[in-house]
Amino acid sequence: MHPQPSRTHDSAQPPPASRQRPTGPEDPQGSPRRPTWRQDLSASVVIFLIAVPLSLGIALATGAPLQAGLIAAAVGGIVSGLLGGAPLQVSGAATGLVVVTAELVQRYGWRATCAITALAGLVQLALGAARVARAALAVSPAIVHGMLAGIGVTIALGQLHVVLGDSPNSSALENLAALPAQLAGLHPPALLVGAITVAVLMAWPHLPGRAGRRIRTVPAPLAAVVVATAASVGMAVPRVSLPRWELQALPALPDGPVLGVFAAVLTVTLVASMESLLSAVAVDRLRAGRPDPHGAPADLDRELAGQGAANVVSGLLGGLPIAGGAIRGAANVEAGAATRKSTVLHGVWVLGCAGLLVGVLELIPLAALAALVMAAGVKMVSFAHIKHVQRHREFPMYAATLGAVVLFGVLQGLAVGIVVTAFLSLRRLTHTRITVDEEKELHIVRVSGQLTFLAVPRLSRALAQVPKEANAVVELGGSFMDHAAYDALQSWTNAHRAQGGWVTLRGRGGQPIAEPASAHACRPWTPWRNHHCTRPRSAEGAPGGRQLLGGVSAFQRNTAPLVRDELARLAREGQRPTQLFLTCADSRLVTSMITSSGPGDLFTVRNVGNLMPPPGSDGTCDSVGAAVEYAVEVLRVGSITVCGHSGCGAMQALLGSADQEPGAQQTPLTRWLRHGRPSLARMRRIGRLGRGEVALADRPVADDVERLALVNVMQQLDHLMAHACVARRVAEGTLQLQGMYFHVAEAQAYVLDSRSRTFQAVRPEVLDTV
Repeated sequence: MHPQPSRTHDSAQPPPASRQRPTGPEDPQGSPRRPTWRQDLSASVVIFLIAVPLSLGIALATGAPLQAGLIAAAVGGIVSGLLGGAPLQVSGAATGLVVVTAELVQRYGWRATCAITALAGLVQLALGAARVARAALAVSPAIVHGMLAGIGVTIALGQLHVVLGDSPNSSALENLAALPAQLAGLHPPALLVGAITVAVLMAWPHLPGRAGRRIRTVPAPLAAVVVATAASVGMAVPRVSLPRWELQALPALPDGPVLGVFAAVLTVTLVASMESLLSAVAVDRLRAGRPDPHGAPADLDRELAGQGAANVVSGLLGGLPIAGGAIRGAANVEAGAATRKSTVLHGVWVLGCAGLLVGVLELIPLAALAALVMAAGVKMVSFAHIKHVQRHREFPMYAATLGAVVLFGVLQGLAVGIVVTAFLSLRRLTHTRITVDEEKELHIVRVSGQLTFLAVPRLSRALAQVPKEANAVVELGGSFMDHAAYDALQSWTNAHRAQGGWVTLRGRGGQPIAEPASAHACRPWTPWRNHHCTRPRSAEGAPGGRQLLGGVSAFQRNTAPLVRDELARLAREGQRPTQLFLTCADSRLVTSMITSSGPGDLFTVRNVGNLMPPPGSDGTCDSVGAAVEYAVEVLRVGSITVCGHSGCGAMQALLGSADQEPGAQQTPLTRWLRHGRPSLARMRRIGRLGRGEVALADRPVADDVERLALVNVMQQLDHLMAHACVARRVAEGTLQLQGMYFHVAEAQAYVLDSRSRTFQAVRPEVLDTV
């Protein structure tokens, strides 16, 4: 099968565990880091202040004892923090399981819910040992985000009733149906407390000025609860009630059908695992994006096992189901946490708070906690995710999952999302639209959808409509082509070209597609960023070094077998290039690509600004002069091309050199760029005289940077003629000089016409001699 080139997304999956090393106070190279305990201590306090009100609110929303939320926060911090594979992830009461846990409490009772939590933890331990964590990431992001959004809608509808002064119903539809009656009988004090909580949550990140920045160091959830609690003094509103700590009754097995209990355990396992693994990936991205990232990448299998151990302990102690939270993890990273100590310490602080600050916690109004959880539910419906799934044409999967979760439940919603995804994938694979249009003597065959064997008859009929010897473009709008379609397209392309026709392939958006390799050509060129093999696989080394080594590995695997015979011949016979190509060092100029050249064709000299210093320049220019002399006198090249390009940084620096102070410090770069000053003076002289010496044949010169780049090509050709060996060969008629300009954004080359002094665009047709 032959997949079409398409945009690739950065993989969310960290490296295999076998490539990872334990997290510790050392950097990836093994050198000791500065002490990190202060960073971890301050970060632990921040996430502790976030976790306490959030844990109480989640416990309230599920109908569980309020202390169960604190138990989950403490166990999640200590157990999962010590055993998990994502050191900076913060685990606690699972927001994504609020709806599921509330249903379990209502159906089986609290003790049975604790048993289900512990059983789900055992399943997570088994999955972690089986090393299947990455399988969870294979589920379409549209389904995952749709599930979380459905849970968020259900949470928000349920907690809205608490804010209005009532208690939530058992389902989202019942909550929605009861809303009009609830609005008719408002409880003003509870509504006021909830409104104050939401207002503080929304306004807190936007506090202005220096004082605002200092105040914002207090987490918004804590600030909202504190302000709402202070405002509720004297109001008759329900408040937190924490019983004294005592030995909890042991979890009891649920009474009910075995199949129902199995479904409950499976639901808790799936939702908690997916929430934790997705959160671990998100937190790991934040960690890796810091200027000085600490520790190794996340080990997802170990993280899954750590979450399982935490759920087992939490269930046995009477706590809520546990999962990693992206909000708490992101706050941990932003607070500067360096190691897993911050997560563990936050669990210790929660444990101390539960034992010592019971009186303070009992001042909190339940409406404030409900408003806090309601806001968290609303945030789970992310408009950024909706735009993302729309861009990838996956909104039906998202909407179906969201609706099914709200209407039927989490597990049923996941099943509906998977079914819709399978149906749409099958439809995309079989639904292909092929049209043939004629535009300006060009026949365009447009393929929308995936090219499989089912579309080959229609493809053949469409290609047969293109006349012989016609110019044709085949636009492939899909991302997949199987072997039957590839063979049909390749056979027609070869036959059409043999009959004198011209064919090119384009991808979505008109981007050119490199055609598959034949026996005499290298494989298609692909940027490093599109190579999975060149991405860093461990914390060792800088990403650039890993990319280079990955690219070399790809060459050895894919390209070396194709060019080995030719390189062996060149090694025996020596190099005999016919062209000297002098161009800029800019990474966007791939000389072999824009000249369709291979090994042994070009003798290339690259430097900043494609400069050719004239004879008599200082010794720092000997490298360029020596290369020219070697090419002209020893290799006996037949032509020298000077190639400039658009957006050249050297030309921009030359234009800005007039603004530099006379006494400014000289660097190697500024000393080298003085060889481009004759080009700048020439451009200004042309401007003063008003001569149209610099021009592009088919469009105006865009700006001064492009004008200087064109003038610079002409000036460097004059500098070449000042070298005796070049001038002699040109006079003999055995050496030709030519100028070239390459516009990067247009992927268009221009060649200097020595007679008209204009740069002519090179077209696909045969180029006339200039």
